[in-house]
Amino acid sequence: MLGNVHHITRHLNSLLCFRASPGRFSRSVNALFHSSVGSQEEALPCEWYRNKLSVLTKLTRALQGVDLVDGKLEDINGEIVYDDAIKQKMQAFKSLARIFVGSPSLQQKLKQQGRGRLAFGTASEREPFLVNSLTKVCNFLDISSQQRKMVRCTVCSQVTQYRIWRGALEDILNNLKEEVDWLLEHSEEKKTQGAKLGQQVILSCLKFLSESSVSYEVESSTSWMRPVPARYAKASASAKWEDVLDMVNDLRRYLLEHDFYHLEKLLSMKEGLLQIKDVFLDNTIGFREVRHQEHLVHRKLSKMLGSPSPCLFTLLVYFLYGSVRDIEVDLCGGFYKEEKGEFFCLSMGRILTSADEKMVRRGVKQLDRALGLFEFVWETAGMKETLNLQGHLWCLGAEEKTITYRGKTFYLHDLSL
Repeated sequence: MLGNVHHITRHLNSLLCFRASPGRFSRSVNALFHSSVGSQEEALPCEWYRNKLSVLTKLTRALQGVDLVDGKLEDINGEIVYDDAIKQKMQAFKSLARIFVGSPSLQQKLKQQGRGRLAFGTASEREPFLVNSLTKVCNFLDISSQQRKMVRCTVCSQVTQYRIWRGALEDILNNLKEEVDWLLEHSEEKKTQGAKLGQQVILSCLKFLSESSVSYEVESSTSWMRPVPARYAKASASAKWEDVLDMVNDLRRYLLEHDFYHLEKLLSMKEGLLQIKDVFLDNTIGFREVRHQEHLVHRKLSKMLGSPSPCLFTLLVYFLYGSVRDIEVDLCGGFYKEEKGEFFCLSMGRILTSADEKMVRRGVKQLDRALGLFEFVWETAGMKETLNLQGHLWCLGAEEKTITYRGKTFYLHDLSL
């Protein structure tokens, strides 16, 4: 106990370095958050929360109208914000807010509201949670190995359909193109040579996918760009998915030095491309043969992609929501069986910088996506018990209220002590 209090005390002054160094502040808050534990015996003193409330207030004001949504920093209108300093402040804000959620006063509020089992009462339940594989979802829901096989088989048969595969790939490429275009518009020319080459490759890849057979006359092109020699043209005219794989490899080489959100998503698709690289991608080979090749894509992907696969998860997210992005929550919450009743409860949380109606609505939708994913896997596993889904949102100065959205219940809480 004494050792933990001394450890906390050492952090009190370091947390005040926010003005001088947001990055150092973020690291200090994270260190304190991970060093704290869930038991009341080792809880932070009430004075600490009162002292740090002013820091939380300043961060809230500085970040008003901005949020970290599924791994991307966005403004209130959904536009991506490219600012590392703001991102560091946001991470610091979220880390500090997580500690406040665990404060005795806020936990007492939750208890008085009668939510059943006390949610977010331990440090582990206040950890951020990035969902990027079916395995993570199954682990969280404590799904048995036999049921996991059923989940994988069912999901694969649905999400590896050709239109889903191609739609996800094109969605990623189009979003990556927007990121590269923004960088080229706002950066110095000498720092963007790789991005310029990457931009050309993205355009070529999108054109290649739309036309299925494209030739390029570029003198210094990479392997997939080189014109086919005349005597081999007839034999090698039909394009394959291997050509797309080559382009993705080139994009990795050109863009890896930049922190592009959708590049990681594109690289996750390499696993699938490797499985289908020998499948033809050509609309000149006849309708029946085209359909056969599309069926081969579906068959190979459904056979080879496993539950831990980032590629399979990317396809699942696109299948469920029509776009490719992370599924991320600020507080992982908990999964437990209610003492009174034959049902399970799944709670997850978000921390907001503003109680503006638009911001709250976006927070609710983000939690709905996360909870909906878990609900989909729960039902796919054939679980008989009812799963009660709850979303919790915290914001400094928010008016406490309950929101119902798409059959799920969401609670808006005030972070004030």
